[in-house]
Amino acid sequence: MGLKRDESGRLHVESSLMGESLMRKRLLEETEAGALFQPLPDLAVIKLGGQSIIDRGREVVLPLLEELVTARQEHDLLVLTGGGSRSRHAYAVAIDLGMPTGVLAKLGASISEQNALMIAILLAPHGGVKIGHDDLPKLPAYLRLGTIPVMHAMPPYGLWERPPAVGRIPPHRTDVGTLLTAEVLGAHRCILVKDEKGLYTDDPKRNPAAEFIPEIAVEDLIGMDLPDLPVERAMLRALAQARSVREVLIVNGRERGTLTAALRGENPGTRIYREG
Repeated sequence: MGLKRDESGRLHVESSLMGESLMRKRLLEETEAGALFQPLPDLAVIKLGGQSIIDRGREVVLPLLEELVTARQEHDLLVLTGGGSRSRHAYAVAIDLGMPTGVLAKLGASISEQNALMIAILLAPHGGVKIGHDDLPKLPAYLRLGTIPVMHAMPPYGLWERPPAVGRIPPHRTDVGTLLTAEVLGAHRCILVKDEKGLYTDDPKRNPAAEFIPEIAVEDLIGMDLPDLPVERAMLRALAQARSVREVLIVNGRERGTLTAALRGENPGTRIYREG
């Protein structure tokens, strides 16, 4: 890029996008060229499920936090939090009152942030610190200080959440927020901590005949169109289009050591990966 003087004598910034509408298909294809910068390639982004982990209380949460404290000695961690049962209650009230999807997204974000505050305080003796979305540029400094940053996982669409194809539940919730956070930071691990071993062909809590899926390509999983999933369908679409994140791991946070194994590159649950 450089400066270019037009016939009137005014200077303009000359670039490949100068004068473009940003709608031309060929132009969009050309922006694929070049390597993508990854700010924090050694980072592991970990989401603690709201309903599956945090809502279970001290018997589930405290042992998992002990595992995180130990893992911080070997890994750079960013902990994200889901919303859980309280967000579902807020959604139900808002739907009953006729609220649009954007309002539901805003409510979900506030509850996810409440969980981030509690987890950060529990981790405070070990360097836990609550951060917000605007604090992500400061993340390298926090990590260098040896802290364990904790952030709520709801993506900041808020009132501008895209209306879903069906219903009014916000399609971009905390699984999507975790994937997008890992993507923009160029993280090498994206781990969703749930209360099940991983992915099944149906909800194993309701269908004992559901079959476990240890690993699967995200394109194949989308194509299966399963009746129920432990992850948000919008997250699968985001993973399929990701540039940095190549896989998402689902692990059972109620089994001691599964998170540590995932951080070390093992697959103790389900690995959802993108091909190509």
